[in-house]
Amino acid sequence: MSDDDILAPRRAPSGSSSRTTSFGKEARGPIIDQEGHEIRPETLEQGFREFRFEFGQGNPFGNLTREQRIARLEAIAKLLDVAFILPGTNIRYGIDGLIGLIPVVGDIITTAISLWLVREARALGAPWHITARMLGNVALDGAVGLIPFAGDAFDVMFRANMRNVRLLQRWLEKQPRM
Repeated sequence: MSDDDILAPRRAPSGSSSRTTSFGKEARGPIIDQEGHEIRPETLEQGFREFRFEFGQGNPFGNLTREQRIARLEAIAKLLDVAFILPGTNIRYGIDGLIGLIPVVGDIITTAISLWLVREARALGAPWHITARMLGNVALDGAVGLIPFAGDAFDVMFRANMRNVRLLQRWLEKQPRM
């Protein structure tokens, strides 16, 4: 099949209900959906003309208010650090501790998510000294997290993401409201 066939497939003569498949054979008969109803070829063509992607049209997270962004950071930090309770104890853990059980890759993934939280804090206007402390928490959590089992226990107890959100919240409380 040539590039031209992919971009502009050949059409059967009008009035003919046959279609050419990718193997060059003609397919005959109606197109049937999962419920058993016939789909007209004209309907498919119209649907494909309307289907398109608009890249660069905006950030899905960019239209949030400041309060919504802070609430999102809190929710992600809670999910990462304190979402679950160890049965029979009061020990809280999150998916950071669970994903961290996967050697190296898990710690890289959770550190990347933690770094995204720091980036969001910076986007909210956090100064360099707050983001530096947040980065220090992430670095400590990531470095110690690489140690098998002991690092995972440290992840559960240290809760770097919750610490970072608290740092950000304390800084935001001191800022004048506009």
